Amino acid sequence: MDVVTLGPEEIRSAVSMSAAIDAVRNGFLALRRGEFEMPTRTVLRDGGFLVMSTHHRPTASAMIKTLSLDFDGRVPAIVGTVVWSELGHGRHLVADATEVTRIRTGAIVGVATDLLAPPEAKTCALIGAGGQAADQIRAVHAVRPLTELRIVARGPERARALAKVLVEELHLDTVHVETDVDEAVRDADIVCCATTSTTPLFSHLSLADHAHVNAIGAFRPTMRELPDELLAEATVVIDERDAVLEESGEIIHALEAGAITEDDLIELGTALTDGIPKRSGRTVFKSVGVAMQDWAIADLLARAFLGRAT
Repeated sequence: MDVVTLGPEEIRSAVSMSAAIDAVRNGFLALRRGEFEMPTRTVLRDGGFLVMSTHHRPTASAMIKTLSLDFDGRVPAIVGTVVWSELGHGRHLVADATEVTRIRTGAIVGVATDLLAPPEAKTCALIGAGGQAADQIRAVHAVRPLTELRIVARGPERARALAKVLVEELHLDTVHVETDVDEAVRDADIVCCATTSTTPLFSHLSLADHAHVNAIGAFRPTMRELPDELLAEATVVIDERDAVLEESGEIIHALEAGAITEDDLIELGTALTDGIPKRSGRTVFKSVGVAMQDWAIADLLARAFLGRAT
């Protein structure tokens, strides 16, 4: 059996953000076509452990990801492994799940932002400066080149360190570290939320009429990043219905409050193929993450390191 083990540097060297965005976009189109067998992920210890798996029928390949999550001081907060295999071959790939998760979570935001954000969008507010934050901006910048970024985080030192990294890497014209969330999102074209908050991060009244909001932080029913009022008025696109209805605190809360109905939720694969009926100028993309995204990145790694055919 041939097993290739990949660390963070090898993964980054093989997968650009633009390639990741294309792979995840194609993955959602394939998911829409019914090409994936993908059970809802297993959640253990109230979200302390996650197990995600999927099988891509046309290629007879499968991916299993196991994660442990600890947001009480461990760095990185998300650790684990991604295992990719293919029927008929002894080839297996084992990759660092922290890096794969960061890239695929950024990539899905890139797909959604490209679909939903105004074509002329240039300003972005980022709420949160943890492990997922940098790739949110890398992905947004790949599809909507930014001239201004505002970062808000509980730890100003972490926000400033992230700002320095992004300025040097992406050559952004203007980067501010802010302390007031509502002021940071005011007039921003794009807002990215990457926190573990249990209450909405801002008032919907602070958003620009044309704002697009990505929310990827809340992945438990007890977590919420977005207010009901925003979900009630915006066009809401989600990654996958069953996963969101089981795990997304803001969607569950808005449904229970009567702010939205399940019919208001548009899956990303449907939006990519059929377009979206806009209810207002504002759009929201809510993701809790699905296994197909990890398969898409693992497939790119398999092509690079196992010689898998395109």
